[in-house]
Amino acid sequence: MRAMQVTAYDQPLSMQEVDIPTPKAGEVLVRIDTCGMNFGDTLMIKGTYQEKPPLPFTIGMELAGTVTEVGADVTSVTKGQRIAAYTGFGGLAEYAAVPAEICVPIPDEMSSVDAAAFLIAYGTSHVALDFKAGLKAGERLLVLGASGGVGLTAVELGKLMGAEVIACARGAEKLAVCKAAGADHLIDSETDDIRSIVKGLGGADVVYDPVGGDQFKAALRACNPEARLLPLGFASGEVPQIPANILLVKNLTVMGVYWGGYAKLRPSVLTGSFKTLFDWYVDGKLKPHVSNVLPLDRANDALDLLRTRKATGKVVVQTA
Repeated sequence: MRAMQVTAYDQPLSMQEVDIPTPKAGEVLVRIDTCGMNFGDTLMIKGTYQEKPPLPFTIGMELAGTVTEVGADVTSVTKGQRIAAYTGFGGLAEYAAVPAEICVPIPDEMSSVDAAAFLIAYGTSHVALDFKAGLKAGERLLVLGASGGVGLTAVELGKLMGAEVIACARGAEKLAVCKAAGADHLIDSETDDIRSIVKGLGGADVVYDPVGGDQFKAALRACNPEARLLPLGFASGEVPQIPANILLVKNLTVMGVYWGGYAKLRPSVLTGSFKTLFDWYVDGKLKPHVSNVLPLDRANDALDLLRTRKATGKVVVQTA
């Protein structure tokens, strides 16, 4: 089979011919249709992600496809079933052996492109806003990096959960996408003063931040008393140092969110979240925004869209 692999750190992916894996006990073999790309993939190529598979390896954290073979002791998944899975890596290939316990059935109403765009982006935002922050209707949610793959889902979910949503993104085109996703207020991160605008709107009760750096610092100072801040990543390249005196004076709470960690820490958090999200999708309440769909041999171009922040919403690679 074909697979786009990392053969050396900080170098472009290369197309390789590798053996189709054989599913072990508890695994299924999946013919991959689509792979959702994530900012974490760009870090994995550099060798700076939380998880570091041995070289050479195939990146691609989430995939969607059809089960073609079932390993021993598997009863929860059947041959021919359409599934999506968060695998951490391995999605940029034509096949993958996947533990049956992490396979999520894809609703008949959902396309393979939407399925590959769904798990991480919506799952991260839902766990962050619901399970971690306990976002309530009527609260004011500030979303940084709001036009990105996870940021846009935070805008959409925040609005669905009844919050007043402030979207912060770079440029009029990206802000228009945020507005279409339900944002009530827009902030241009290139030209606007985040702190003064948010405070002028009444302050933030919850801050969703995949960016870090100066934007986190500005958001911190625009928080209302007892606000919750959710660092999810540091796309700016700067990990902010948080002054504890501001947390103390305003009774603020900072809650780190590593969504993938719950796959081992508390899988029930993810499975419960997925049930809610798929129900909302089937009910027509969620509409994944995919800005780019590229073939497998253009996976490097897909990654460049993430690195340069030219994508809005999700980037998906079709492997079939």
